Amino acid sequence: MKRIFTLIILCAILISCGNQKEQADLLVFNAKIYTVNEAFEMAEAFAVRDGKFLEIAPIDALREKYEFTEEVDARGKAVYPGLIDAHAHFYGLGMQQQRVDVTGTKSFEEVVMKVVEFQQKNRVDFIVGRGWDQNDWEIKEFPVKDTLDRLFPDTPVALTRIDGHAMLVNQAALDAANITAETKFEGGDIEQKDGKLTGILVDNPMMLIEKITDDVDLDTQAEALRDAQAICFGYGLTTVDDAGIDREVIELIDSLNNSDELKIRIYAMISNTKENLDHYLDKGPYKTDRLNVRSVKFYGDGALGSRGAALKAEYSDRPGHFGALLSPVSEFKETAERIAKTEFQMNTHAIGDSANYLVLKTYDSLLSSGEDRRWRVEHSQVIDSSDFHYFSKNIIPSVQPTHATSDMYWAEERLGAERIKGAYAYKKLLDQAGIVALGTDFPVEQVNPFLTFYAAVDRQDTDNFPEGGFMKDQALSREETLKGMTIWAAYSNFEEDEKGSIEPGKFADFVILDRDIMEVEIDSVPETKVLYTFVNGEQVYKN
Repeated sequence: MKRIFTLIILCAILISCGNQKEQADLLVFNAKIYTVNEAFEMAEAFAVRDGKFLEIAPIDALREKYEFTEEVDARGKAVYPGLIDAHAHFYGLGMQQQRVDVTGTKSFEEVVMKVVEFQQKNRVDFIVGRGWDQNDWEIKEFPVKDTLDRLFPDTPVALTRIDGHAMLVNQAALDAANITAETKFEGGDIEQKDGKLTGILVDNPMMLIEKITDDVDLDTQAEALRDAQAICFGYGLTTVDDAGIDREVIELIDSLNNSDELKIRIYAMISNTKENLDHYLDKGPYKTDRLNVRSVKFYGDGALGSRGAALKAEYSDRPGHFGALLSPVSEFKETAERIAKTEFQMNTHAIGDSANYLVLKTYDSLLSSGEDRRWRVEHSQVIDSSDFHYFSKNIIPSVQPTHATSDMYWAEERLGAERIKGAYAYKKLLDQAGIVALGTDFPVEQVNPFLTFYAAVDRQDTDNFPEGGFMKDQALSREETLKGMTIWAAYSNFEEDEKGSIEPGKFADFVILDRDIMEVEIDSVPETKVLYTFVNGEQVYKN
């Protein structure tokens, strides 16, 4: 009798244990989930625990197995992995919120008006702004400083062009930086007309001004980073590759991570300065769950819009002008050789076909076929037909689709009918490399990743121009584009095992959108709204 009673108790215990469910933190269900795994599978629900995806399965199976602390009913909406911007200027976006924004202006007069309004409200000692683009004006020429000299004779003004490769400054700013007609420089231009400075600085000479304007206190820098995070979360971005920041900013990001003020993940490309290289290359990569410092950003040349991109043949709209490299070839190669001896990735800005050739040829000479180095060519904008073969999963094109739709109004004027065929050629790059990493280059372009998606797939701007799409044969499919904004971008950061898809063991970074960008009419994609953004299974944004 005693033995029977013991068996009954044991059975009861076993049954009780069999019914006991595992604890999980979050259940997302009633969803149309794009996992972006290798098979590009769809799912209806997933479980999250300890900030990571625990299991992706039918809802009944998950409820039977787990007890959940929190549940999210997606109400049939589309769910995607957290979006990754593979090339942006996160800190720069934040700093722009503290300064005068002249983006989208249609004339120089409108620029001046915005500067005057800003100064009336803020009364700063040095007016700094960004966003003008002479290609959007009726008179498509660089402005001159005369008007700013009259309005602000004693207050320095520095207004950076939208692409970050040219700057208009007034005389007070030139005086503050000790810039004269005799100032020596390499790479870029201090523009003169009839022996007088016009106020236009192109590329490297801009640093003489930036040494003054970048001297801001830590509180302002921290506020800038928090502002940038709020903007990015609102667009579903959970990881941003910041393309060129200094040690001071990187260490501030790390500090704000530790205090939980910054929860967005940052892939930091260190700016190519002696101080940065000496510090990081000697120490080796630095990685936490939120910050990954393992790449160096090098500027090969300038921008096409300001005719600073280095071309093999002269500009079609400016005979005798070829653009310029921003550093001597010897310096670029020495830096590449130094980085090749470390674990760091090299990410080089290359716009013109001459700059791209130098970068590709140098990369190819330093990277053996057996190494997994994943060096990147940032922009890969104009490629000679004979140079596409250099790209691979070890030499990765990192491109920004909205550059094509922004530049299409004037790019062929710069390059000519034949050379334009190798420009913004995203399909050719994908076919050769097997992947493309997609970004925006914000604040050069808008932060909105759905504009990236639209431009990559439809090759039109939001005015549906041009009809049929700009070089439509270079469009990416929707699946390719989504991968470029998630798993391929993660791969380009050496992070494909921890993010970029919704799979067990990866960070629970995901977004819920108000429409399915994989199926809706492509014209409606730019209007997409983010309903929720989650990082580490935590809701960080709700519309």
